[in-house]
Amino acid sequence: MEDHYKNNQNERFSKSVRAGKRTYFFDVKATRDENLFITITESKRRPRPDGSFFYEKHKLFLYKEDLIKFSDGLQEALDFVRENNPTPVEEQVYTPHREGEQRDTDYPDVRFEDFE
Repeated sequence: MEDHYKNNQNERFSKSVRAGKRTYFFDVKATRDENLFITITESKRRPRPDGSFFYEKHKLFLYKEDLIKFSDGLQEALDFVRENNPTPVEEQVYTPHREGEQRDTDYPDVRFEDFE
C-alpha cells in the first residue's frame, strides 16, 4: 500500500491497509491550531437485504496526549499475541492481492459485539 500525503486543509497523511475483508485507514489530521492527531478507521463491506452493499465503519480518534499510552498498550497486546498465539505471527503469511481481485481468506468474521 502506498502512503499518501494530503493537500486537504486539515489532512496531513493517509495510509490504507487491506486486511482480509476489512480495510484500515490511518489518517493524520491537524486541528485549527495545527496540533496533529490520528484517526484509525475500520471499513467493511456489508450486504443489505435488497442485495446492495454499504460500508460499515468504525472510527477511533487518537490525540497527542494519548499517543504514548496507546502505543504502549498496543505494543503489549501485540507482544502477548506473538508469545501466545498457537501459530506464530511470523509464520502467518500475508499475500497482498490486486485491487478488485477476489480471494478466499481464513479470517474469522469477528464483530465488536463479541467482545462486550
